[in-house]
Amino acid sequence: MSTHGDTLVLPHGNLELPAFLPDATLGVVRAVDSADLEACGIQAVVMNTFHLMQRPGSSTIQALGGLHRMSGWQRPIVTDSGGFQAYSLIHENPRFGRLSDHGISFQPEGSDRKYQLTPEKSVQLQLAYGADVVICLDDCTHPDAPLEEQEESVRRTIDWGRRGKREFERILAQKRLGDRPRPLLFAVIQGGASRELRRRCAEELLELGFDGYGYGGWPLDAEGRLLHDIVAYTRELVPREFPMHALGIGHPASVVECTRMGYGVFDCALPTRDARHGRLYVLGGGSDEPVSFVYIHDSRHIKSNAPIDPACDCLACSRYSLGYLHHLFKIGDSLFLRLATLHNLRAMVRLTSRLRAGQDARARPG
Repeated sequence: MSTHGDTLVLPHGNLELPAFLPDATLGVVRAVDSADLEACGIQAVVMNTFHLMQRPGSSTIQALGGLHRMSGWQRPIVTDSGGFQAYSLIHENPRFGRLSDHGISFQPEGSDRKYQLTPEKSVQLQLAYGADVVICLDDCTHPDAPLEEQEESVRRTIDWGRRGKREFERILAQKRLGDRPRPLLFAVIQGGASRELRRRCAEELLELGFDGYGYGGWPLDAEGRLLHDIVAYTRELVPREFPMHALGIGHPASVVECTRMGYGVFDCALPTRDARHGRLYVLGGGSDEPVSFVYIHDSRHIKSNAPIDPACDCLACSRYSLGYLHHLFKIGDSLFLRLATLHNLRAMVRLTSRLRAGQDARARPG
């Protein structure tokens, strides 16, 4: 496995853990470009196979030279398999598709084309797109789903992991990468809220052997709180030498909490979505309160000359005042979307840098 301590060695560069990866679902982090992301210190992004195979489509991605060249992003890309998105689509309305042991077939609303996503096809697409981390297709469930549904999900996820790994190894053998870093393959641990099913899924996937693992399934309860116990238990099932991806987890407080559990990779649309809606992050002094929030629509900011966060070095904080950002937000100018997104992403980078520094300090002797 290509890891050096808390660093993943990938074809397009190293990923130091813990790391927050913004969601570039359709090949773009909304409102910013690849140079903006680099300026923020973002190490890698997550793109989504389920969405990309529909738009712009696999043949277009190939014609544009793969995801890195298409998006102008030369650092690592993690490609999510699309299992969660397919689950969401089909569970919202079963007429849009179905899951079977073979894979997922779906026809999104308004589309005249049917798509097939099998474990093999998912790996084929991700490698063809140029992904640095490939994630096996999994059968996602809600934590409140009936036990029989969870059992079927675990059985299917293990089988799909086996098939995905076989295809991954077949393609890599053809590529003959030599001494160059190869992409990594992650499997996703399902099982809902059942400890027994989580254990069974983890043990069988560990026996198959992957480079890393992900927490699968919805990670929040009905009130939006982190499902702390089952998220922590899932990490405990996997030996510490394997990196774990906390899929869909990205609230700053949850990133701190899950880093303590031993997770190293985080991705979520929340920080960038918060930015676009005017909720801006200010890092706190300690890990118990890692962040507070500035709500830019608040009228008290109208004439403020202060930055969002005096300790932040992002473009928004170093050049613009809260009063100006409030004005941009109120007039609906797209510059607000860019500056706010840059700020929240920089906050997440600063947060994970602090967490890495804290880990380093604990690792050093006396």
